[in-house]
Amino acid sequence: MDTMLEARLQTKQRNTQNSRETSLWSSGFGMKLEAVTPFLGKYRPFVGRCCQTCTPKSWESLFHRSIMDLGFCNVILVKEENTRFRGWLVRRLCCFLWSLEQHIPPCRDAPEKIMERTGVQNVISGRDPGGAGEGQVSGLVKKEVQRILGHIQAPPCPFLLRLFSWALLRFLKCVFLNVQLHKGQMKMVHQAAQAGLPLVLLSTHKSLLDGILLPFVLLSQGLGVLRVAWDPRTCSPTLRALLKKLGGLFLPLEANLTLDSSEGVLTRAVVHAAIEQLLVSKQPLLIFLEEPPGVLGPRLSALGQTWLGLVVEAVQVGVVPDTMLVPVAITYDLVPDAPCDAYHASAPLGLWTGALAVLRILRGWGRSRPVCVRVHLAQPFSLQEYTINARSCWGSRQTLEQLLQPIVLGQCTTVPDTEKEQEWTPATGPLLALKEEDQLLVRRLSRHVLNASVMSSAVMSTAIMATLLLFKHQKGVFLSQLLGEFSWLTEETLLRGFDVGFSGQLRCLVQHTLSLLQAHVTLLRVHQGDLLVVPRLGPGLTHLAHLSAELLPAFLSEAVGACAVRGLLAGRVPPEGPWELQGIELLSQNELYRQILLLLHLLPQDLLLLQPCQSSYCYCQEVLDRLIQCGLLVAEETPGSRPACDTGRQRLSAKLLWKPSGDFTDSDSDDFEEAEGRFFRLSQQSRCPDFFLFLCRLLSPLLKAFAQAATFLHQGQLPDTESGYAEQLFQFLQATAQEEGFFECADPNLAISAIWTFRDLGVLQQTPSPAGPMLYLSPAFTSWENQEKLEQFIRQFICS
Repeated sequence: MDTMLEARLQTKQRNTQNSRETSLWSSGFGMKLEAVTPFLGKYRPFVGRCCQTCTPKSWESLFHRSIMDLGFCNVILVKEENTRFRGWLVRRLCCFLWSLEQHIPPCRDAPEKIMERTGVQNVISGRDPGGAGEGQVSGLVKKEVQRILGHIQAPPCPFLLRLFSWALLRFLKCVFLNVQLHKGQMKMVHQAAQAGLPLVLLSTHKSLLDGILLPFVLLSQGLGVLRVAWDPRTCSPTLRALLKKLGGLFLPLEANLTLDSSEGVLTRAVVHAAIEQLLVSKQPLLIFLEEPPGVLGPRLSALGQTWLGLVVEAVQVGVVPDTMLVPVAITYDLVPDAPCDAYHASAPLGLWTGALAVLRILRGWGRSRPVCVRVHLAQPFSLQEYTINARSCWGSRQTLEQLLQPIVLGQCTTVPDTEKEQEWTPATGPLLALKEEDQLLVRRLSRHVLNASVMSSAVMSTAIMATLLLFKHQKGVFLSQLLGEFSWLTEETLLRGFDVGFSGQLRCLVQHTLSLLQAHVTLLRVHQGDLLVVPRLGPGLTHLAHLSAELLPAFLSEAVGACAVRGLLAGRVPPEGPWELQGIELLSQNELYRQILLLLHLLPQDLLLLQPCQSSYCYCQEVLDRLIQCGLLVAEETPGSRPACDTGRQRLSAKLLWKPSGDFTDSDSDDFEEAEGRFFRLSQQSRCPDFFLFLCRLLSPLLKAFAQAATFLHQGQLPDTESGYAEQLFQFLQATAQEEGFFECADPNLAISAIWTFRDLGVLQQTPSPAGPMLYLSPAFTSWENQEKLEQFIRQFICS
């Protein structure tokens, strides 16, 4: 990979209107730097292990330490050795010969088997005009079933699959520098497939290319044809017909009709039968748990939860004994088809539109650097085992209004000892047909798997660079300093158990990364041959904020803890006060727990993605441990108190506060009575002030957007529809960004998150109307005084 990257870096850069910048890009920054020894060779964490609490047996199986050393392979690097033939002609036609040798199992009798499924036969016999006793199926009803089945799927065409694989391989070689896959992760999936159980891959959704890239990767690794559950909103009818021939699945619109609709009952029966037949035939299935890119709304996909609910129900009724679930993620240096305008990104993609998009990508490839891609396959785990163990972790929950509104308004100070219930993803027809307990199981399973996918994702170089430029050096940084900062942040990411999606020499990495971001940064030559890297204002900062969000999961615990400490000090020390003055303040452990809990309740679940098996109080202890480990907090021993390290005189608490997570640690964090006498101070090490500000700024785009949404309450035109008020708030965020320079907050998704959080908090209320649900201010927040309290509550966590 290093050889390929350095070869690419020596090619001529594209011409731009600014001739000075062109000379800087093409001359290797105009600097003479010594080559740096690769700094990523010492330790690369193996990520993707399944949850030990919910699936302990799966955690032990399908894994051996030897698979950690298998290394990576470049999926799109097809050579003569990948075929059965040898010779000079094979070397020129190896891609075409490779596509011909892919094994594609036939499935000609699938429609007949689906028609014979018990659920379809029961519905058909009830709709037959001749009655079920005659034993004959009405031709009209049978045609209706065939029509519905034609909307769902079509038998894959082997010739079209091979032709498409060859064309896709050529396309990927032009667009991507490499597509890396860990051989150890692939070996775990192969072992799961050999167990004789169907595989269901649950993936994140960063690009529309995911749906064709993942099937290509798994086909090239010998797993057969991957059936992909596509979103019909993103595809035109012509494109849907093509994708069905390539193994695509589509949910008919009639499946979302009401439960008492006869048409909806028949459609759902056919969908159930199609999924059951797919699982029985052991064909791998891919489901996207996130909404398509550019779609405004919740992060978790309602369609993805619907498909997952069908799989869960098939296992529960005994169609198959079990299913192996595989969390999947794809990370890009830059997403090729990232929409520029999220409000107009949800238009269906047609066949000709897709062809033009491909040509546009190929045209842009000739003038810019290809990007790197990493495919992540986490450890498979048993759905049956998760279902049994996860139900024991369910505790009581309250709404955000019950948890936080009394504290915001100053009516009480105690945080209730319960979890937050927040669900933004609406339930559709097939999911509503399940029992309420099973619906809850599907929602929590999807959140658990999405957490596993995100935690196993590698951090790309563009995310690290965007984070440094946005949160540490927004006014500009010298390249010589940026090299050290890039190395520091990479090592910090690796130490937190996250892998990175790049390798090579430091100078080459930074040069490659800046060349990918050249549309959003400016290079200025200064004295002594150094360069000044300055982020471009406006949309450039917004784009950097999107990229930096990929790094947030690695530092989320420390960022939550730093913002909580900032909120605790807000009423004691001026924000602009010196670090030494803030370090004098004693911070009790109970106060820290309370502030962390308040911030956890305020932040959306779509951002936190906490595992449902982990309680908030256990997460509070994890946050506190992280702050201690990174050196920001130091324990303060008060006179006369027993040292925290003295365990000899500890006595068992009269009341053991067991938490649902079953998380056992060396610390006695669950005994909050013992924690009353523990105090901490901010560390006075020289690196701590900058690192503390860096952590606080990681959450600043979201928190500032929430604070500006609270300011906008007395300016917005209410009542209004949800989409109308979101448009108002987004325009206000854009206007504020122009005035104050906070362009990272001018994001329509942040506007939607603020509105939904305020709705859950009881700030906004919703009533039905002919034009759709209408939003209006709740009586508790019509006064300017309470709106000010809400804004101050949010701003206490923001560090200027």
